[in-house]
Amino acid sequence: MTATTSRAQRTRSLVLHLICIGVGALIVVPVWFGVIGGFKDNGQLSTNPLGLPDPWVPSNYTDLFASGVFWRQLGNSLLIAVSSTVIVVGAAAMAAFVFARYAFRGREFLVTLFAIGLMFPFAVAILPLFVLLRGLGLLDNPLGVILPQAAFGLPITIIILRQFFRTIPAEVEEAAVLDGCGSFGFFWRVLLPMARPALATVSVLAVVTSWNNFMLPLVVFSDQSWWTLPVGVQAFQGQYADDTARVLAYVVLSMIPALGFYAVAERQLIGGLTGSVKG
Repeated sequence: MTATTSRAQRTRSLVLHLICIGVGALIVVPVWFGVIGGFKDNGQLSTNPLGLPDPWVPSNYTDLFASGVFWRQLGNSLLIAVSSTVIVVGAAAMAAFVFARYAFRGREFLVTLFAIGLMFPFAVAILPLFVLLRGLGLLDNPLGVILPQAAFGLPITIIILRQFFRTIPAEVEEAAVLDGCGSFGFFWRVLLPMARPALATVSVLAVVTSWNNFMLPLVVFSDQSWWTLPVGVQAFQGQYADDTARVLAYVVLSMIPALGFYAVAERQLIGGLTGSVKG
């Protein structure tokens, strides 16, 4: 290896490290600002935005923990996110199984229709969706958010699961049939356990999408008792516009459940991959 090549590799490595550090800083600094800012008062935020609080003001967080409104909005978000995820993953898994393992007339056309759904912006559908939900009596009803979220999550979920199901060798299905499994038995007992990595991936996507959804709950829920955390954050920000530190604490607490779920799902994803390799 020549000296010129060695210097070029070191330069390339240095540039990549600097890029990684820069990207990491773009992620870490806002999170640090939010978490630490929640322990400050407004005066500290203006004079020392990135430094440690002096003194610490934990009441911004403890007051929210003692607030029944925060816990109610957290429960609403959990209910809607879990329900939407169960519906979209369950329905998409069955549809993807049919699209991946069975050949029938019109199959590719149906798959294409779902793929087109990826290009349909949610904002365009909000007005006709509101009219439809009003006609069905689903305004101020959690189903008015759960069902549309599940419907809009079907395209990407079906595409991901279909591609994974197609990688399962036909010999596995033949062996399951010889052991007495029917189509549903193969799907439930063999295919789904093997698809744990893909199921974990689409579940994370569904939960994060539901957790961050602001427009649909805002349109569907006029009753404040059904507000989710994103809507609650917006209302809280308007109510405490002059108290930035308290708003930061609210935002940080609203992110923790989604981050916790992602951490758990990531471990499940790694475990599923490891298990599939060992098997």
